[in-house]
Amino acid sequence: MNNYTLTLNPAAEGNAPLTVDLLNVKKAALILRALNHKLRQQMIKLIDEQGRITVTDIYVKLRLEQSVASQHLAVLRKAGFVNTIREGKFIYYSVNADRMIELNKFVESLLN
Repeated sequence: MNNYTLTLNPAAEGNAPLTVDLLNVKKAALILRALNHKLRQQMIKLIDEQGRITVTDIYVKLRLEQSVASQHLAVLRKAGFVNTIREGKFIYYSVNADRMIELNKFVESLLN
C-alpha cells in the first residue's frame, strides 16, 4: 500500500483484491464539499435564476464582501459547477448544468 491506494481483500473467496484509489476519493470529496455549503448553494441558485451574472452583482445581491464572493466562486469554478466567460472587462458566471446533472447521478448512485 502506498499513500494513494488502499488494497482490500474481498469478502467472497476467489475474488481479486480490490484497490481503492484514495486520491480520487479525496478529489470526489472536495467536489461534494464544494456544493455542501449554504452560501455556495445560494450563489448557485442566484446564478441559475439570473442565467449569467458578474461577481459584482453576486456580492451586492447577497450582501457579501467582494473577496468572500470571489473565494466561494473559485471553489465552485474549481469543482466545475460554474462556467465563466469574459466580455470586455466583465467576467460572467453561469451554472454548468451538465456538471450538476453528473453530480446528481453520482449522488443517486451512492444512495441506491
